[in-house]
Amino acid sequence: MKVNKASFSASVIAHCRAYHAVHDDQKIFDDFLADRLLTEEERAYFDGSLYRSIKVLKYFGSGKTVPSIIKLFLPRRFKHAIKAIAPEELNQVSDSRSGVDCYMHATGGLALTVSRSRYTEDSLVKAVGEGVKQYVILGAGLDTFAFRHPELMGKLRVFEVDRPPTQAFKRQRLTELGWEIPEQLYFVPVDLTGQRLDEELKNSPYDSKSLSFFSWLGVTYYLPRESVLNTLRTVAGIAPRGSTIIFDYLDADVYDRAKVAPRGQWLLYSLVGAKGKCAFDPATLSRDLAPLGLSLKENLSPSDIEKLYFQGHPGNYHAQEHAHFACAVVK
Repeated sequence: MKVNKASFSASVIAHCRAYHAVHDDQKIFDDFLADRLLTEEERAYFDGSLYRSIKVLKYFGSGKTVPSIIKLFLPRRFKHAIKAIAPEELNQVSDSRSGVDCYMHATGGLALTVSRSRYTEDSLVKAVGEGVKQYVILGAGLDTFAFRHPELMGKLRVFEVDRPPTQAFKRQRLTELGWEIPEQLYFVPVDLTGQRLDEELKNSPYDSKSLSFFSWLGVTYYLPRESVLNTLRTVAGIAPRGSTIIFDYLDADVYDRAKVAPRGQWLLYSLVGAKGKCAFDPATLSRDLAPLGLSLKENLSPSDIEKLYFQGHPGNYHAQEHAHFACAVVK
């Protein structure tokens, strides 16, 4: 199957959220609509890819003698995943379902996806009670908030911001599903490589004087540091004082071979790419944000996230070691 390039990362995130909603009894974040946005062919493609990956990891992590030439050409993401997944977890894999389950639990991608979404939407609900009228989702992908929360759509205007091809793909899926687009949902197609976020929002019904809440999840990892700072500066410039932005970020230890955790190596090579992009020092994040017009309100560490969402959870989920959640307020 050829996955639509415009929507590949969005579909990957939707697949994680859908898998958790369908297969886990105790939900950290229940996106009960994500599965419907994926076609049968897409689900089969992703499940098949994950199962094949786990079979490769199980073979190479089994202790069998493997020719050096094969090891040489084994992708780095597999080499790091072998270190990240415990042998006893791989030994439990017997079929496609158990293989996908092993991948989802052990590598950290699903845990990161659902915990950051839970943190963001819990914070948003609280903010709505405090007067927020607009919700801007940067890099919205296949987000389903506007369809899952009709009770909040009467109080909010929601703006989904993403690249034009990805938005076109999503709108096509919504049409195929026959979903009615809520009156208060607005699509804002923006390619930040050649368009300005503030200008495109001004061309929409976005009100720069109305208290707003921005989410920016799963994006900073892939961008140069200066691009991340510029986007945060732009948000501070187009939103009134007291508005909020939540974003996730990696700490710099993920790029230090002496400090990076095995799952951090897997995250880096599998999701972000060998070179990586932006990282922040949690200890200096407040000082980094201040010149941009933002005041750091909350800065959750992996241990904070573990306590909030995974401690005592019956599933084998744990916070990604190098991922942090930041909540900042426009000054």
